[in-house]
Amino acid sequence: MTTLQDGRSSRPHGPDVRPTSGRRPGAPAARLRQIGWHALIIGTLALLLYPVVWLLATSIKPTDEILSSLSLLPSRLAPENYTAALDGIAGIGVWQFFGNSMIVAVGSVIGNLVSCALAAYAFARLRFRLRGPLFAFTLLTIMLPYHVVLIPQYTIFQKLDLVGTFVPLILPKLLATDAFFVFLMVQFIRGLPRELDDAAEIDGCGPVLTFRYVILPLLKPALVTTAIFTFIWTWNDFFSQLVYLNDPESYTVPLALRLFIDQTSESAFGPMFAMSVLSIVPVMLFFLAFQRYLVEGIATSGLKG
Repeated sequence: MTTLQDGRSSRPHGPDVRPTSGRRPGAPAARLRQIGWHALIIGTLALLLYPVVWLLATSIKPTDEILSSLSLLPSRLAPENYTAALDGIAGIGVWQFFGNSMIVAVGSVIGNLVSCALAAYAFARLRFRLRGPLFAFTLLTIMLPYHVVLIPQYTIFQKLDLVGTFVPLILPKLLATDAFFVFLMVQFIRGLPRELDDAAEIDGCGPVLTFRYVILPLLKPALVTTAIFTFIWTWNDFFSQLVYLNDPESYTVPLALRLFIDQTSESAFGPMFAMSVLSIVPVMLFFLAFQRYLVEGIATSGLKG
């Protein structure tokens, strides 16, 4: 501090530095809120994962403990459940059930990718009469319950003598019947610059070549999203497969699980839960392999308007 000639004192310019305790006001409250949020998230995660943990624990329990014991942990391990599941049921090997599910799932994925991509390109880029009403009608089918069209579809396939085969489960996918994926791809294509189409037209490309060399390579995120959801939904489907498949030789994994309950009026819960664990392995591997593309596809296609 200096003294001026008139006797007044002046303080040096700058902030008034005062000693502090080193802790901001409200820091304990913020810390408590952070701990509370973490506890809530962990509790929610534990609640969501409990069915999976229960399934894994039950798959190694002895059969007599599954319904009688409330304990999550088994009194002894029962690896024979997995041995019985791998041996198959009703004289059919478990790998045949997995092969049937893979045929239906892969066929459905290919059908949806081809048909939905073509339908979406037509609705998003081509100009034809009644395009708007047809697209609106396609979107309305999303709200239509599957049970409404079940009987007419079953009647058609029965007249064609296709009930009991995989055709009724795969053929509709080749006709762009999943309007959700058509809408997903339409939204993505509409977000692509039309200058790309104009440039392709100048180079002599028609609608088919424009789709093949311009739109299709850029449609990859939406295609991957469609493939992932179609595979998971088809692999886990039970109702439609129960309606159309009537021969145990053609049963898929969801239908094969039912055989463990129906055989000889005796329930083999242990092998059934063991096979349930095995049945989710392909879905988990498929999801883990493509989860990055799934997030990318939803972000780039589902949110574009």
